Amino acid sequence: MNTETETVSKIHATAIVSPKAHIGKDVEIGPFAVIGDNVTIGDRTVIGPHAVIHGWTTIGEDSHIFQFASVGEIPQDLKFKGEKSYTYIGDRTSIREFATIHRATGEGEETRIGNDCLLMAYTHVAHNCVVGNNVIMSNAAMIAGHVVVEDRAVVGGMAGVHQFVKIGRNAMVGGASKLVQDVVPYTIVDGRPAKAVGLNTVGISRAGISPASRRSIKQAYRILYRSGLSLAQAIAVIEQEVDSCDEVDHILRFLRNAERGICRVRHEAD
Repeated sequence: MNTETETVSKIHATAIVSPKAHIGKDVEIGPFAVIGDNVTIGDRTVIGPHAVIHGWTTIGEDSHIFQFASVGEIPQDLKFKGEKSYTYIGDRTSIREFATIHRATGEGEETRIGNDCLLMAYTHVAHNCVVGNNVIMSNAAMIAGHVVVEDRAVVGGMAGVHQFVKIGRNAMVGGASKLVQDVVPYTIVDGRPAKAVGLNTVGISRAGISPASRRSIKQAYRILYRSGLSLAQAIAVIEQEVDSCDEVDHILRFLRNAERGICRVRHEAD
């Protein structure tokens, strides 16, 4: 085991840590935890009791993997044939009890979770997912393979996200929602199937977005959801009529690449 001397005293005697694992400084590993051959754990990270970390998994600094979590295990995917693939967890990320994060399908592919994320108890991140920074997944939220969750998104408890769906920056998915299409950045979606119900004004405010950019986001939302235009028409009108800013430019890029379609607005009859 590649480790510093001062780290040894913080590994519980009942933990099983591979001599091939790379353990950083001041790491704590709790009772009965299992750390596999190809695991790298960054400085000051805490691994709770009975947590299991396998595969080619890298965990950043100052993160916390709580008891009974499973990180880097082989994917629940019939296409997986034992190839070498990866799991990356960023810095200052918390993965709570009984959460499961699987490595990717495909030689050299990866599952990645960013910095400053909170994955609450019983959450699931499937193979080949990319989760950005400052993302919150509430209890028992589950995302299927190849899902992309952009920065500062929130996925409500018990929500289910279909494979290949994209959840945009600063978006919010309501609890127990069934998500089968992409979630436009800065919006809130809810329901089964999920529909857009408004802008995530609280999330936008907390992100420190300027008042001018907020007005542009609101204008783009109205064109997209209240004008009766098709997606292609709405994109063209937003390009022409809405003042350009980073947030609107990001919305436009997202819409142009929404291969599964987007969550449309909820009507009173729905």
